[in-house]
Amino acid sequence: MNSIQELFQKKDKDLLSIYFTSGYPKLEDTTKVISSLEKNGVDFIEVGLPYSDPIADGPTIQESSQIALENGINLDIIFEQLSTIKETNTTPLVLMGYLNQLLKYGEDKFCKACVACGIDTVIIPDLPMVEFENHYRALFDSYGITNVFLITPHTSEERIRKIDSFTKAFIYVVASASITGAKGEISNQQIAYFERIKGMNLESKLIIGFGISDKQTFNTACKYANGAIIGSAFIKYLGSNGVDKINNFIKPIIS
Repeated sequence: MNSIQELFQKKDKDLLSIYFTSGYPKLEDTTKVISSLEKNGVDFIEVGLPYSDPIADGPTIQESSQIALENGINLDIIFEQLSTIKETNTTPLVLMGYLNQLLKYGEDKFCKACVACGIDTVIIPDLPMVEFENHYRALFDSYGITNVFLITPHTSEERIRKIDSFTKAFIYVVASASITGAKGEISNQQIAYFERIKGMNLESKLIIGFGISDKQTFNTACKYANGAIIGSAFIKYLGSNGVDKINNFIKPIIS
């Protein structure tokens, strides 16, 4: 049983996840952000691996990735930072990165580094399903790592049900067929999409992301899923207010 499955056994609704970019705003802030998010009651944390060509990310996260890369962040540093808090952090961590990062770093080296940091769940948005079935499923299984798949309003029912059969953590329900970014209120069209997915009665837990930015959008998303992920809005806040005031962002959402 992985850390996310254990989390769902304890709590299976209104889960709040926060995405942040490693090495942002400052190189040494990775562990500080994780510690503060844990202290403020976030249920699980999505650790972004800065990348020069993040196809799923909007301008806010792209900018944070660029700043982190300019700060000197890389996978070796990230894994080293995560190792330093392994013994004290009790909040599940999920790594979010891109396939090219894994390939360049080395598949086995990447998986070993994840295990050494206590991480057992990854999100790789551009990992093709056929590559997962033919290679990465067995590779990840051999290291006890599970991959989270994303679905969008355009994902076919056949593919969703296949993803459901592979899922060991949760399905990432992308709220709109676009890049990440805070977009204001959730539209009726999005709600119809959430209702359609919920009505499929999938076996997997559902977490909604992309465009979730505040208490209102979080609460709305949680009506149709087990929880939601806030990313761009938090990154924007972090860039303006720094690590020391993270509690002022989290408390209004979970209160």
